[in-house]
Amino acid sequence: MSSLKTKLVPRKSAALAAVAAATVLAVAACGGGSGSSSSAAGSTSNSGLGGSGVLAQSVYDSAPVAPASAIPAGSTMAMIKQKGQLTIGAALDAPLLSQQDPTNGKIEGFDADLAKLLAKYITGTTNVKTVTIGTQTREAMLSSKQVDAVFNTYTITPERASQVAFAGPYMSSGLAVAVKSSDNSIHSVKDLSGKTVIVGANTPAITELPKAAPNSKQVAFGTDPEAVQALTQGRGVAYVQDLTLLASDAKANPAIKVVGQPFTSEPYGIGLNHDDAQFKTFVNNWLKTIESDGIWAKVYQATLGSVVQGPVPTPPAIGSVDGS
Repeated sequence: MSSLKTKLVPRKSAALAAVAAATVLAVAACGGGSGSSSSAAGSTSNSGLGGSGVLAQSVYDSAPVAPASAIPAGSTMAMIKQKGQLTIGAALDAPLLSQQDPTNGKIEGFDADLAKLLAKYITGTTNVKTVTIGTQTREAMLSSKQVDAVFNTYTITPERASQVAFAGPYMSSGLAVAVKSSDNSIHSVKDLSGKTVIVGANTPAITELPKAAPNSKQVAFGTDPEAVQALTQGRGVAYVQDLTLLASDAKANPAIKVVGQPFTSEPYGIGLNHDDAQFKTFVNNWLKTIESDGIWAKVYQATLGSVVQGPVPTPPAIGSVDGS
C-alpha cells in the first residue's frame, strides 16, 4: 500500500468550515467551544467501503473490545468504561473527518469513526460525547480532563508534546493534487512538471510544488473556492492543496477528484492528558490492533477514500514521529 503524507495550510480549519457550510446546514446548538453532542453508530444499508462517506454498521459490529486485563481498576480506561461513554474534543464542521448531519444529529467522518471505535474498545459500545473544541483550547481541556481525548487533525510537534501526550500518529496528511473528474492523464504530482498548476496564495504549495514538479507554472488564488472554480474552468490542469481540504472540495463538487497520495508530510495524533502514560500505551495498542486487522483501512475507504483515488495508504508507524 502507498504512504499517506503532508504539510497543512494554516487556514485549513476556516476553509473546511466554508466547505461544510456549502454542503450541510449549520447546527446552531453545537456551535462554539462549549457545545457538545452525543453520538453512537447507527444502522445503514450502505456498505461503507468506499463511496458513501458513512462507515457500515458491520464494521462497528466486528470491531474489537479490550480484554478485562487491559483495563485495570482506577485507570482512565476503567473510568470511561464506568461512564459508558468516551468524551472527546473534535470539530463538527469538517467534511469526511468529523461532520454532524443536521437531519439526524450523527457525527460522521474519519476522526469521528475512529473515536466511536475507541469507545467500543473501552466500553463495548460506540457511545461518544463530542465537545466542540478550538485550536486554542485543546491543551487546556486535556490538562483539566474535560475531555478524554482529542480527535481534531491534531498535528504532532515536539512543542505540543510538552503539554499533551500524543497516541499515534494514526494518519499523515499533506499537499495533494486535484484535477477535473474527466481528466485521466494526471495520476500524481510527478505528472505536473511543465504544466500550469493552481495553488493557494501564501500556502506551502508555492514552495513545495517546484521541488516535486520542476518547471511547473503556478497560478495563485486567494481562497479555496476561487481555486476550485479556476480548476473547473480549466485555468490550470490541477490544484495543489492539503489533502483533507481537497477531499472536502471533491465531496462537495463532483466535477473534481483527488489523485494519488500527498507528497509532503504532517502527522496527526490523538491528543491525551500529558501525564497519563498508561492511557497513551492503551490507545497505541488499540491503534495497532485496528491497523493490523484491516479496520483502519475500512474507515479510510468509507470516508477520505470515498473521494481520494488510489490504493488505501499505509498508516504511519506508531511512535515514529518526534513528539509521539
